[in-house]
Amino acid sequence: MKKSDTNPFFKSYNTPYDTIPFDKIKIEHYMPAIEEGLKVARENIKAIKDNKTAPDFDNTILTLQTSGELLDEVTTVYFNLYGAESNDEFKALAQKISPMLAEFRNQIMTDSELFKRVERIYKNQEGLNAEQKRLVEYYYKQFIRNGANLSQEDKKKLEKIDKELSTLSPKFSQNVLKSTNAFELHITDEKEIDGLPEGSKEAAAFAAKKKGKDGGWLFTLQIPSVLPIFKYAKNRKLREKINRAYGARAFKDEFDNREILLRIAQLRQERAELLGYKTHAQYVLEERMAETPETVEGFLERVYSVAFPAAKKEVEEIKKLAKETDNIVDFQTWDSAYYSEKLKKIKYNYDEEELRPYFKVENVIDGLFQVAEKLYGITFKELNGIPVYHHEVKVFEVDDKDGSHLGLLYMDLFPRETKRNGAWMTNFKTQGFSHGEIRRPHVGIVANLTPSTDKKPSLLELSEVQTVFHEFGHALHGLLSDCTYQTLASPNVY
Repeated sequence: MKKSDTNPFFKSYNTPYDTIPFDKIKIEHYMPAIEEGLKVARENIKAIKDNKTAPDFDNTILTLQTSGELLDEVTTVYFNLYGAESNDEFKALAQKISPMLAEFRNQIMTDSELFKRVERIYKNQEGLNAEQKRLVEYYYKQFIRNGANLSQEDKKKLEKIDKELSTLSPKFSQNVLKSTNAFELHITDEKEIDGLPEGSKEAAAFAAKKKGKDGGWLFTLQIPSVLPIFKYAKNRKLREKINRAYGARAFKDEFDNREILLRIAQLRQERAELLGYKTHAQYVLEERMAETPETVEGFLERVYSVAFPAAKKEVEEIKKLAKETDNIVDFQTWDSAYYSEKLKKIKYNYDEEELRPYFKVENVIDGLFQVAEKLYGITFKELNGIPVYHHEVKVFEVDDKDGSHLGLLYMDLFPRETKRNGAWMTNFKTQGFSHGEIRRPHVGIVANLTPSTDKKPSLLELSEVQTVFHEFGHALHGLLSDCTYQTLASPNVY
């Protein structure tokens, strides 16, 4: 049987909207597809260098942009699932894949022949439109910033640094997730969780039930489990236990990240100096709005001068309340959120838990879509029958005000042991030129919000609502993107 008959990456997806066939992709498909993607990309790069005609936008820049389309597709799927839905076997592949990608990127960015072609176009941009000029500038800077002008000896040093760095970030992420999942606290005495909202208790009881516990309440280090304890648990020892456990993830345990963090910092500094920068921060900020570390430090100082006195005053108020209420004289970090909530109740009669019934997750999503429709005239329609990587993922078609197709939005909102912490927007397919045509985007929102239980639907707290709206802003950026070239599209710009 030919490889194209068995590996979904080697053939047309034949899915609605050309969506990724998550249901057909297996772990054994990734390495062959990546190896083939690298082979094809290298052949395409060689063709650029072997081209005897004068370098121009189409035969160099555009060809470089599209040289690794298969590779990009496969790695996009892999690294999206690495963060959102992956087991140990899946994650282990990163230690093979990441160095291969780092080596390939280094080979391109330090290729003198290729850089000469890019540089020639950069110095003669006559006849190019604004978007083409921007893409030329992007590639020229990428070559400069990633070693094109280094000596051969330093290029080898850079490649070694980048290959090592490429393995450390996945290790760090995997350690945090494993350490998070390793902690469970099963409580059988309800007095120990006095003060917790009923919704939090129900969620913990449901978690215990799912794990086969004989009654009681199960708490983890997932944010929806942790935050109610910080804010409402009267049991100070419980707050301390959870606070210490959460703060010590991947620290002095079997998943210890200290050496990895130190090594990442060392390698980043070595890399920056090799490329002519004083620090890694200077290297990164050069392409950002702030441009220099000094600008950032100045901004932080201005914020500090205004915010610190107010923050100090608030902390003193909270400490005073803790002393007056419970005779707390050794105020600790695990007391802060608890007494802050009490202070808000006293001063403003505000209890965030009372807002949850208004923030049923379905209502929040509907609110998101209504806001987008009012602002931009776009509409959202849930689709069934689209392949997804987990049964909780929902997919929506997004149409413009004239009814034309804008893209697809995937939503994956609840925590699980195969997903890393946090919330983020991602691209499954970036808008722009690919496979000979301008394609519309497929974007996603991934989060770890309060899940439903066997007794209640998902009811979000205000901060979770804010998180969803924040990530939805990034998703809109991706969906509304209207560029020719993928490199300049969506959140790829700063």
